[in-house]
Amino acid sequence: MNSKPYLAIAIPFLAVALYAFHQPSVPAAPATVNAPEYTSDGQLRPPTKYREWVYLSTGFDMSYNPAMSMDHHMFDNVFVNPEAYQAFLKTGTWPDKTMLVLEVRGAKNKGSINQAGHFQDTERMGLEVHVRDESRFHAQGNWAFFGFDSDKPSKMTPTTAECYSCHAEHAAVDTTFVQFYPTLLPVAQAHHTLSPGYVKESGNTPSK
Repeated sequence: MNSKPYLAIAIPFLAVALYAFHQPSVPAAPATVNAPEYTSDGQLRPPTKYREWVYLSTGFDMSYNPAMSMDHHMFDNVFVNPEAYQAFLKTGTWPDKTMLVLEVRGAKNKGSINQAGHFQDTERMGLEVHVRDESRFHAQGNWAFFGFDSDKPSKMTPTTAECYSCHAEHAAVDTTFVQFYPTLLPVAQAHHTLSPGYVKESGNTPSK
């Protein structure tokens, strides 16, 4: 029996198989690793690594209430999960599963060689997370607030709280205060995603 024809067919297939075996595998598209996580009863787990996210801005002694007065100074630092940041750069608006973190720290003016101005304290005074989750909060405009005073999960801030109406009326983009994020406001202007209410209130004309 002549086995040469079989060998002629088998050898090319073996070569292809060996070639495929030695090729590096193509990695799968990465999942959203910074998505919001909830407990079984709907409480949000605080994002523990938000300090590794994209930094947006810092406010100093900011208040939206003209009658409010404080006996101390404080900084507000804002971070956003990287996936949402990259999407905003492309579209001028926030995708589902966006998490904006507001970190509050006290201000100090005495320490080391500092002689003027203020710097941030090491102790965190508070943490607030603004979450876009369409599957959970569709009935209330897709967004929800959560406040934390510890590292334990927190219940959603009730929609009757003033923060919801304030953001709905005055926010630059989709109930978020992009007007205070200096690198993102021009992006929203370029994509024409500024809210009509903000444009009217601020006189900020979208870019053509």
